[in-house]
Amino acid sequence: MSQAPHHGAPRRLERLFRNRVARICGPVHRRAWGLSASVVHGLPVLFAGVVVLDGVTGGTGATWLPLLAAAPALAATIHGPRGVLCAGLLAAATGSALAWMHGVPVRELAAVLCALLAVTAASGLAVALRGRRERVLAAVRSVAEAAQQALLQPVPETVGPFRVAVRYSAAAAEARIGGDLYALVPTPYGVRLIVGDVRGKGLPAVGTAALVLGVFREAAHDEPDLLAVVSRIERSLARNLGPDDFVTAVVAGFPASGPLEVVNCGHAPPLLISAAGEVGPVEPAHPAPPLGLRALSGEAPRLQRLPFTVGDQLLLYTDGVTEARDHARAFYPLAEGVARHLSDEPSRTLTGLHGELLAHVGGRLHDDAALLLLRRTAAQEPVDAPCGPQAPQTAASSAHRVTPPRWTRMP
Repeated sequence: MSQAPHHGAPRRLERLFRNRVARICGPVHRRAWGLSASVVHGLPVLFAGVVVLDGVTGGTGATWLPLLAAAPALAATIHGPRGVLCAGLLAAATGSALAWMHGVPVRELAAVLCALLAVTAASGLAVALRGRRERVLAAVRSVAEAAQQALLQPVPETVGPFRVAVRYSAAAAEARIGGDLYALVPTPYGVRLIVGDVRGKGLPAVGTAALVLGVFREAAHDEPDLLAVVSRIERSLARNLGPDDFVTAVVAGFPASGPLEVVNCGHAPPLLISAAGEVGPVEPAHPAPPLGLRALSGEAPRLQRLPFTVGDQLLLYTDGVTEARDHARAFYPLAEGVARHLSDEPSRTLTGLHGELLAHVGGRLHDDAALLLLRRTAAQEPVDAPCGPQAPQTAASSAHRVTPPRWTRMP
């Protein structure tokens, strides 16, 4: 267990210093960025001006006239078809004026103008094709975002007695969706959640993640026992996955009364953060195989029960976080990062962690990464069933409902 640093006056002074620097440097950065953007967009005109200046002052005649073809080519990289056409017309007018001033033969001028026309046409075609690809990519992204919202439903900031925050980054940044999964649902048996990682990438991994989440959301409302929820996911995957496919996952539950329940199926151990700031992994007492491989190993997962009081936090994550490497091939130290960014607001903690993670890898992750952080703010209360008429309470239904025991750690 590592002790988190105190976040007292030094942390407040650090935040005050950063805010003051941001207020001073922010306008300067914005002006510099605006100036650089103006220079970039004016490159075709600037290039044509240099050629004109050399032709007027240097007396070189038509020597530099062919370079005017670079103006529409430069415009194609930063402007649309209209900008390319304007750059081509400007270059043609500039070339004609210089040719008239220096008495360039008509044949040479015609060759320069034909070259300008060809470059302008090719640049305009390239811009049109680029715009079409951008529209197709935008459509694909919108579909991917809709699929992600249906698959990874947004988690509210407050669920019962918990404050919750989620950060998700897909390795395929253009698609914004990957094989990592998470879900948090309030049920009649308390708040339940899952964080997992599907073997593989691409559409097959997305399909497996959708299967796991669908079964979890259904079973979490139906099964009083958390192990029964895991068993239903296992049976569904056994019917639908290939022999080499599997899913690592951590399934956790917070009953209306009793300790935290955790079932780890071959996944990275969650981090338990006490109210005092101590950070430590929840290592499984008896490791279980990933979901989909129980038939091969013959081992069933076991339930762990841990105390989880007001002020405690639980961080679940995928291996895209802990296996992220920097330029020196060093892994990201997640526990140390949590200690550095720990706060009472889960969203603030994950914002700091996510920013530090991206800085560690140099700006872009090479694997899907998910972070889910909960902080207990009050005592748990019974959660009503989300929908459907309530059946009358009978002795049989009361017997079927499980009351979690007091805190113990199962062997």
